Amino acid sequence: QVQLVESGGGSVQAGGSLILSCTTSTDTDNFNYMGWFRQTPGKEREEVATIGRGARQYGESVKGRVTISRDLAENTVWLQMNSLKPEDTGVYYCAAKVGGWSLPSNQREFNYWGQGTQVTVAS
Repeated sequence: QVQLVESGGGSVQAGGSLILSCTTSTDTDNFNYMGWFRQTPGKEREEVATIGRGARQYGESVKGRVTISRDLAENTVWLQMNSLKPEDTGVYYCAAKVGGWSLPSNQREFNYWGQGTQVTVAS
């Protein structure tokens, strides 16, 4: 059974930084794409960042403030978040997509999801 486990969430002051990590129970090279999504209060779950096959894409609300990276050897994907704002508060989920040749355009394309990690940004 594939498991994705997120860590690194917590509370931080506005302007601060956090690094989230996601470790998979299987080799991440089984997944062509991995991504981070978030559920913020009152909003639908949205994409934060996706990485795979040499490409990256970022959500408009975080572009320029976050960086996604992955290490196939360690079966881990990271999300570096800088200049955090109170509106970044929410639950952050890691997701993995099997197969595919282009960056996913919809979160429904992802096959596996983690349980999420809470990020709280205080003003």
